Order: sequence, then structure tokens, then C-alpha cells
Amino acid sequence: MRSLIFNVFFFLTTALYAIVCVILSLLPGRKMMMASLRRYTRVMVWGMRRIAGIDVRVTGHEHIPADGPVIIAAKHQSYGDGFVVFSQFFDLSFVTGDAITKFLFIGRILTKMNAVVINNCGGEDQRKKMAETSAIVREQGRRLLIYPEGHLSKIGTQHKYRKGVYHLYKDFGCPVVPLASNLGQRWNQNDWVKHPGRADLEFLPPIMPGLGKEEFMARLETDIETRSIALLDLDNLGALNPDDIGKTEENDVARAKREAREAEQERETP
Repeated sequence: MRSLIFNVFFFLTTALYAIVCVILSLLPGRKMMMASLRRYTRVMVWGMRRIAGIDVRVTGHEHIPADGPVIIAAKHQSYGDGFVVFSQFFDLSFVTGDAITKFLFIGRILTKMNAVVINNCGGEDQRKKMAETSAIVREQGRRLLIYPEGHLSKIGTQHKYRKGVYHLYKDFGCPVVPLASNLGQRWNQNDWVKHPGRADLEFLPPIMPGLGKEEFMARLETDIETRSIALLDLDNLGALNPDDIGKTEENDVARAKREAREAEQERETP
């Protein structure tokens, strides 16, 4: 029953704020729209706590540099991830695939937010486009959220990390703050059923600029995955199947696309 009530709350609230954001996207500047989005995400986190019974706790804020641009590289297990992270910042930008732009007015809203919209097929054109948009975010000294796996992962598992996060790290020349999570135990991917219990999201010590690609990718993946597994609540499993812990998931289509994309990037990136 709690899941049903929360899901109705989710869809009605989202519809309302979508209309508000479309209207605000027509006005000069983006401050009012970003304030509305932050309010929306805080309302959603309230609903997760009070309606769905998900005790969301966010720690590690001391690891986020107070000034200048920062990249937040987060574990992505749940539709709820974005709500929780956005609720922590006023003017957050993010990296997203272009599939979301098929929805009416979404492209306009994303442009207003200076979101970094990329084609999941990758390639040099997309690398250039990502660099141009992210340069605006960097100059504004904003936080940029990216999910380096590029997929929602079933709780306990992971996808292979994509190297786009390294290119942002290199272009920005700023710290990357890993974000570990076990939120998927309570709201796994886009599942209808929610599971009451504690959910932790933890900002980890930043990875400072200057690392090479392989060293950076290995450290980022190790930090996020090791801590995300450590956060798992084995006394209240929720959506977690213990046999899934530590598994790497990748279907044949995703693997073929990734290998083609990475081969293209290796040929075109110095």
C-alpha cells in the first residue's frame, strides 16, 4: 500500500512541477527554474521518507570543495538517486543521454539548465559537444553530476565504467567526488515496489586533478563500488539478492556499443 501511495504521489508531483518548469524555462535567467527543481527534489525526498518509509541519509559533505567547479561521480541504482543528489545542491548540472530529449519541452529545460546532453553512441563529435557544454558549467563554477556506469545498475551489481567521466575530469581540471550508495535496496532501478528501511548516500574523499586515464578510472571504480557494497544492509535486504553482490552486468548489445565507442575514442583522442 505504501508503494502504491508513493507512486501516485510521484507521478502527480512530477506532472505539477513539469508544468511549472516549462513556464519558468520561458523566463530570462535560470535561477527561478533551478530553485523550483530543487524544491521538487526536496519534496520527492520527503515523500520517499514519509510515504515510502525510506530513511534517506546523506553524509560526507565535508569532502565536497566549497569553491570552484566539482564533478560528482555517483553510483546509479535507482530513479531516486537524482532526487537525493539534486536536493543537496542549489545549481547542479548533470550529464544525460539524448534519449530524454524526445519528451515534449524537456530539451528546452535541459538547455536552460546547461545540462550536458550526449549521444550514447559516443564518437568525436559527441566528445567535442560534451566539452563545449561542460566548459560553460566549469566557467560558472558549478557542480556537475555524472553517472559513470551510464546505466541503472541492479542493487549489488555494477556496469563497466565509461571513460567519458575521465574526459570531463581532464577538461575540468577539478576534483572528482565519488558518491557511494545503497539506495537501490529500497528503490531498485525503476521498480514499482519500494522497500522501507535505511538508505545511505555517502560523498567520498575527492580524486584530485592530475591522474592518468587508467589510474583515475581504476581508483574511481574501486572507491565507489567498494564503499557501495560496504553500505549494503544485510539485516534488511529489501530488493537485494545477496548472490548479486559484486557481479558485473552487461548485455551483448551494450557490450558491442561500448567496445565500438571506446575503440573510436582511442583512435581520436591523443
